Amino acid sequence: MPQAMKEVVAPTIVPPPAIVLVEPQLGENIGTAARAMANFGVTDLRLVAPRDGWPNEKARAASSGASHVIDNARVFATLEEAIEDLVFVIATTRRPRDMTKRVEGPEDGLAELVRETSRGPTGILFGRERWGLQNEEVAQASIIVSFPVDPEFASLNIAQSVLLMSYEWRRVARDAPAAPPPDQPPATRAEVQGLWQHLVSLLKPSGYFRPEGMVDRMERNLLTTLSDAGWNQQQVRTLRGVLNHLTAKARPDDHKD
Repeated sequence: MPQAMKEVVAPTIVPPPAIVLVEPQLGENIGTAARAMANFGVTDLRLVAPRDGWPNEKARAASSGASHVIDNARVFATLEEAIEDLVFVIATTRRPRDMTKRVEGPEDGLAELVRETSRGPTGILFGRERWGLQNEEVAQASIIVSFPVDPEFASLNIAQSVLLMSYEWRRVARDAPAAPPPDQPPATRAEVQGLWQHLVSLLKPSGYFRPEGMVDRMERNLLTTLSDAGWNQQQVRTLRGVLNHLTAKARPDDHKD
């Protein structure tokens, strides 16, 4: 009796993205997400403040053998810490957002992520089971990816979302040519966040953020703009040097009589 042919799946030459779960509630959901990751060779799992702590035996049981993903999962207190080393980040969401953040479908969004991998590590954000990502968290991403689900029943659980994104990543990455390294090292999310905090610290005392009820939204819009720009490290350092120079010039001379 002839044996069935075994499909050979071509390996990818593109490093997989980090999967970042923000404040996941149930260990079972973390485990099934880890299983979905392992199906497509995605292994970097990052957990932001998991509700039931870590390690979690329910997560391990639900992973159905994806122990290498569970064992290597890292826990972070904040989203900023979880993505500080990444140069390109996708936020997944199905809700319309009141912000000027570019929205792509899975195919185009993952194709862009694969291209950006030549510049450095990348990642994909997934929100809480009940209400997803907050606007302040979405603002830290480079782009939004939204699934073309039926608007009459648009709800996806975490594992489904991770499975869809991991599958699409592998499908795109499998055929992607090797990209040349960038001319300049890219700015990480931590460096972009630092630039934003620097600007906010200078703009707040000047009364730029007004009226008072719009302060949070204006700060978030500024972060959104900076997160979208694709900075390299030298550009961020140059801008911060300019800001430091302007601050020093505006400061009165303490040594004058």
